[in-house]
Amino acid sequence: MTATRLAVLGSPIRHSLSPALHSAAYDVLGLDWSYGVAEVGTGGLPGFLEGLDGDWRGLSLTMPLKQEVLPLLDTRSDLVGLTGAANTVRLDGGTVRGWNTDVAGITEAFRHHDVRSLLTVDVLGAGATALSAVAAAGVLGARDIEIAVRNPARAADAVAMGERLGIAMRLRGLDEAPTRTPDAVVSTLPNGVETALRYTPDQQRDAVLFDVAYHPGPPREPRSGSTRAVG
Repeated sequence: MTATRLAVLGSPIRHSLSPALHSAAYDVLGLDWSYGVAEVGTGGLPGFLEGLDGDWRGLSLTMPLKQEVLPLLDTRSDLVGLTGAANTVRLDGGTVRGWNTDVAGITEAFRHHDVRSLLTVDVLGAGATALSAVAAAGVLGARDIEIAVRNPARAADAVAMGERLGIAMRLRGLDEAPTRTPDAVVSTLPNGVETALRYTPDQQRDAVLFDVAYHPGPPREPRSGSTRAVG
């Protein structure tokens, strides 16, 4: 067994491509590290951390752990403080350090596809990843964000954060028709979530779509008409 262990945690998690991606990177870098996967649901993170030995170096976190980890962190990056979500944890002896790399990941994915700025953005969903999506949209210059969500109360943190960034924030029901044509649609909906939401071709002809969910085939298109897929 290697002396350095890492893993991705969450629930559901078996679909994750993180072990394959990280293991390939370790091979290229010549690192004898092991990256695994662990099913950890709501309430299970404290016990998981307590059971780790000194071989563990870091963790990747996905739903539902990105916010649950916050009270367990000894230090946190500025972006964790802004978004209230951490997806990366480094274990330094007894110190638990948290980072948010989702914001940079979303931002750079847009830039990689030559999308350098956005003014209007629709965000589908209101979980921890939606918080990062709002922050990333702010980095790209968004001034108007509409969040589509089933339970408006769940979007309170995202709305408050966007307003702190000087962004005009609005809410609508997840199945409600869009109120205007956005520059981009960012779907943070988990696999399996169904919605009656549809965008007309006129609304989305020039929009880009960023879908965070894993699934076989091209990204889901929550509307008819053409689109450019970013993620």
